[in-house]
Amino acid sequence: MEELKRRIKESSGFIRDRRPGFEPEIAIILGTGLGALADEVEDGLSIPYSEIPHFPISTVEFHAGELVLGRIGDRNVVAMKGRFHRYEGYTMQEITFPVRVMRDLGAKVLVVSNAAGGINRYYEPGDLMIITDHINLMGDNPLIGPNDEELGPRFPDMSEPYDRKLIALAERIALEEGIRVHKGVYIAVTGPNLETAAEYRFFRIIGADAVGMSTVPEVIVAIHSGMRVFGISVITDKCVPDALERADVERILRVAREAEPKLTRITSRLIREMDLE
Repeated sequence: MEELKRRIKESSGFIRDRRPGFEPEIAIILGTGLGALADEVEDGLSIPYSEIPHFPISTVEFHAGELVLGRIGDRNVVAMKGRFHRYEGYTMQEITFPVRVMRDLGAKVLVVSNAAGGINRYYEPGDLMIITDHINLMGDNPLIGPNDEELGPRFPDMSEPYDRKLIALAERIALEEGIRVHKGVYIAVTGPNLETAAEYRFFRIIGADAVGMSTVPEVIVAIHSGMRVFGISVITDKCVPDALERADVERILRVAREAEPKLTRITSRLIREMDLE
């Protein structure tokens, strides 16, 4: 754990040196095809992941791989344009390392987005789902191993992983913006293969509304670190087991890009209007 804390301090120190005096209040992780919110950042400074000590490097070709520091409204933010996945070969600790760094920089809230398959039969491609809870089927946990109380408790409580006040605020914003949103449970798997019809059927039986290959590790570490969390998914395809169509990655990315303006409107206002107390 001493080695982990050393790496965190080296990474955050490098970032502080690039932008002296800057302390983010909100951390943002932008998922597949959902990088446009970074364009909302004013007075932004972009740092490639490859330049930051100990940061992993995204191998997914449609992830930009940059850390952006700046302002949205009157809020200081640090945004990840591209994340890391278990299927890339990274450990859970490597995947979640940037969350540790953003917390060390000062961020108190994590806003995380992703692209997900819709298991709930009432979801359509292009819909948005506010995450109310999650199921971890990744077969691993970023908190396994020694624990340091300076980073977080040995047994963090997960009764409210997604902040109810932020969920209510996002619902109000969506209503005012005329954007259709659902609320549901996100289930995380490792990938990279898409799931079988039997697996989708199983996910539905155990209570999942959408499935993806990210988010849960970062949320676990954010909660462990004492952060509040808001999560939202773009539903990119229907994963109804009795009418399952062949997966088309290009179509999935296109749907994510088309839904991006709706996601940006909600999250941009959420960041501007949330109570940080």
